[in-house]
Amino acid sequence: MSKKTHQHQLAQRKAQRMAEREAERARQRKMLTITITAIVAVVVVIAGVFVIAANTGDDTPAAGDTPSSSPSAQTSPGPENKPKSIPTALAAPNKRPTPLAAEVDCTFTKSAEPASKQVNPPPNGKTKASGTSPVALNTSVGDVRLTLDSSLAPCAVKSFLSLVGQKYFDNTTCHRLTVEGLQVLQCGDPSATGSGGPGYSFKDEVFPELKYGRGVLAMANSGPNTNGSQFFIVYGDAAGLSPAYTVFGTVDATSLKVIDKVANAGVVPEPGGSPTDGKPFLEVKIKTATAAS
Repeated sequence: MSKKTHQHQLAQRKAQRMAEREAERARQRKMLTITITAIVAVVVVIAGVFVIAANTGDDTPAAGDTPSSSPSAQTSPGPENKPKSIPTALAAPNKRPTPLAAEVDCTFTKSAEPASKQVNPPPNGKTKASGTSPVALNTSVGDVRLTLDSSLAPCAVKSFLSLVGQKYFDNTTCHRLTVEGLQVLQCGDPSATGSGGPGYSFKDEVFPELKYGRGVLAMANSGPNTNGSQFFIVYGDAAGLSPAYTVFGTVDATSLKVIDKVANAGVVPEPGGSPTDGKPFLEVKIKTATAAS
C-alpha cells in the first residue's frame, strides 16, 4: 500500500469517527431536550393541581355560622387589625366629686328617628341616685357581668334597666370594636349599623373629673345629650377620651378577659376606613340581658 493511499484511509476513518461522535452528541442533546420538556410538563401539572385545590376548597360557612364569624370572602385579620397590647390593670372607679341629691329628675324625650326595636321609654320623673344594680349579658363568647352605678348616672341606669326588662338587648350584635388608641367594644344597637336606638334620648350625666380605662361602662352618643341605647365597654386604653360620655357602671375582671379574646381576634374594617376600627371578627351576640331581681 502506498503512503498516499494509507494517509487517505486514515483520513476517512478519522472523518467517520468524527461523524459518529457528532451523531452521539446530537442524540444526547435530543434526549436532554426530551427530559427537560418532561420535567417542565410535570411541574406545570403539579402547579395546576395546587391552584385548583386552592381555589375550589369548600369555604361555605358551616351550619350555625354567621357571615361575620366565618366570612366566605374574609380572611383572618392581620397584625394591623389587632391590638399591639392590652393593659391588664383595672381603672380606678369613677366617683362624683360632689354627690348628687338623693333623687334626681329624669326626662326621656322621643327621638325623630324610629326605634330599631320597639320599646316603651321609661317614665319621666324622680329617680334614686344611689345604689348599684348587677346585669348579666349572656353572649356568644361568654358571660359579661356589669355593675350599674346610680350614684354616677341615675338616668342612664334607669334607662338601661328598662331596656333590659323589655328584652331590648336580647339577640343583638355588638357592632363595633376599636383596638388601638381607643380600645372599646360597642353594643346596644339592634340594627347593628351603629345608627340605631330605642326611639328616645336623654341628657348627659357627665362631669370634668370623669376618667375612662379598663373596666369602665359608658353610654355612646352622637353629640351632647343624645344618649339612647348604645353603650361601650372600655377593655384597654382610652386615655385620650374627653369626659363627654356618661359613665354608668363597671365590668368585672373575668368578663374583661372574654372581651380581650374578642379584641385579639381583630377587626374587620369598613372599606376605606381605619384598619383598627370596625366590626369584631369574632362575633359578639348578646343572647340575653338579665338584671338581678
